[in-house]
Amino acid sequence: MIACPSCGEDERLAGTPDGHVIRLACEACGERWERTPRPSCKQCGGADTQAVPLAIVEKSRGTQLSVVGTRTIHLCSQCDAATLAAYHRNRPNPLMPDELPTVDPAT
Repeated sequence: MIACPSCGEDERLAGTPDGHVIRLACEACGERWERTPRPSCKQCGGADTQAVPLAIVEKSRGTQLSVVGTRTIHLCSQCDAATLAAYHRNRPNPLMPDELPTVDPAT
């Protein structure tokens, strides 16, 4: 997700490709910044990442969970090697999130 580094706005953003960068502007606060379109690892800063689908899971009935969609995440070939290996073993299924919605025991 992209958000304004100044105010945190994540919807009212405008971007224009300019060579090897994207020039972004926040319509909420007027902040302007650049970003490279290629994702990098947040841990090591490396550019060797792979795009993989992550399941979006919701509770449906009782304790039943349903995959309602996917979103793309970028995993580092070095820092996330174990997760990537699990994904490649189970392809074409998306990765499951680390935390799943659970039934509240009070209900």
